[in-house]
Amino acid sequence: MFQALSNVLLPVMIVAGLGALLASRMKIDQVTVSRLTMYLLIPALVLDVILRTPVRAAEAGQLGLAFLLVMAVSLGLGAVAGLGRPDAERRSLSAASGIWNSGNMGLPIALFVFGDSGFDRATVVFLVSIVAMYIVGPAIYGSASRSGQRYGAADIFKSVFRLPTVWVALIAVALRVLNVPLPQGVTRGVSLLAEATLPLVLLSLGLQLGAGGWPPLNRRVWLAGVVRLIGGPLIALGVGFLVGLRGESLAVLVLSASMPTAVNALLIAQEYGGDADTVAGVVLVTTLGSVLTIAAVVALLPGLG
Repeated sequence: MFQALSNVLLPVMIVAGLGALLASRMKIDQVTVSRLTMYLLIPALVLDVILRTPVRAAEAGQLGLAFLLVMAVSLGLGAVAGLGRPDAERRSLSAASGIWNSGNMGLPIALFVFGDSGFDRATVVFLVSIVAMYIVGPAIYGSASRSGQRYGAADIFKSVFRLPTVWVALIAVALRVLNVPLPQGVTRGVSLLAEATLPLVLLSLGLQLGAGGWPPLNRRVWLAGVVRLIGGPLIALGVGFLVGLRGESLAVLVLSASMPTAVNALLIAQEYGGDADTVAGVVLVTTLGSVLTIAAVVALLPGLG
């Protein structure tokens, strides 16, 4: 476990910690950083990975299906954790349990643990998670947003296809299926942007955590944290076996499902009328607790090979 902490989590903690320190000492324009990441760097990373990844379509489909099943079970357990609480809090506990950080933390940790082959598989999971997040988030809350507007199926569809990552992924898949190569100058430019993605997403994570303050914590928040950090990898292990994943693909799924609640879950709660304080509490608890739980998962992953 100590080796996992030092070799895998320490680099992530250093970069994210520096971002948190910076945000606590000075005002940083987080909106600009987030937009650079979401609208430029992540699409470049997705394009780069899809064009060069050796992951077979069938395996990618299995990973995507397994991710969605793990998310569905996690959402259900989160809702159970919120039984008896006000509707907004119960829905927020569900979202906080089922939307995890497969990008900012999941991608770099997968790279450190598995190398390029595992990173490619983790990027497939991340791509599915991006689309699922912006479908599940509005669907869970199903209530008035801050502006008083209600979000239906058409609004959810528009929010998903507003993301450049989705369009880039579709274009990249078409190019790969049709075997159409891009000019070398274009691919090199895309690769340069892709290489800048992981450092910036970690800095972005640190900036968001450093500027967030200390949210209120209660028993339900801790329970949702247990669902996310302990239930997540156990659910992924069972679901992965059921859908036929083995070896590195199964290990990538389990590692992804052990990640803490995504900061984006907080942004979605704020936008769609959720209990932002509850989600912020789960983000804080799971981010801090994941230092030990992810180390334990990494130490046990070789047994899945």
